[in-house]
Amino acid sequence: MKPALSGRFGFLVNEVSRLYSQQFDRLAREKLGLSQAQCRLLAVLAWHEGEEALSQVELAQKTGLTAMGVATMCDRLAAAGWIERRAHPGDRRVNRLHIKPSARKALEQAMHLADDLTAATLGAMSAAERKQLLALLARAREGLLAAAAPGEAA
Repeated sequence: MKPALSGRFGFLVNEVSRLYSQQFDRLAREKLGLSQAQCRLLAVLAWHEGEEALSQVELAQKTGLTAMGVATMCDRLAAAGWIERRAHPGDRRVNRLHIKPSARKALEQAMHLADDLTAATLGAMSAAERKQLLALLARAREGLLAAAAPGEAA
């Protein structure tokens, strides 16, 4: 007997996420020369601009990636001129990551790609349905955060 997965919340959320990520990754690589994961790192760095710049360890914590994975991606992003590493003034072992202007522009283009992909993905829904979907997903997220043990919340 095959399990009925298509009506299960966890399956659908993961499947939609996987398919969306694959499509976005393909588009971002074709149009920007960046992977979906690299766009995500740049977005987190941009989100924290104006605060103390993040270290690679902090970036790994905020993205849920391994420190080694973030280090490898940062090596590539720095070599391509998207980010800059600057030594922490109080600890020479720590580098702070700074997004460069070219990366800000690429990130803006990535957001447009995401908007276009979202429009294509949700195009069969009315504006009210799209709004309701986002509100319901936000409530599901809140439920997951509330169910997390103290100290585990994202």
